[in-house]
Amino acid sequence: MKPPVGAYVVDTRTGRVGIVMGHEGPYVQLRPYGGGREWDADPRAVRHATPAERLRAATAYANARSRGEVP
Repeated sequence: MKPPVGAYVVDTRTGRVGIVMGHEGPYVQLRPYGGGREWDADPRAVRHATPAERLRAATAYANARSRGEVP
């Protein structure tokens, strides 16, 4: 699957939720919810995130931010 830029997806190999930033060669470029370092994922190993997964990622980011772990 080649998800559109801006879509929230799950990298099934790592379990991480990311936002599609682009497509480079055979890979999908993902960035963690709330920002951070991008990573490349195999398009065959990504799927659309469920609303619960998106909420979980947003909550984890908000908690990390409240602890001062992320800007």
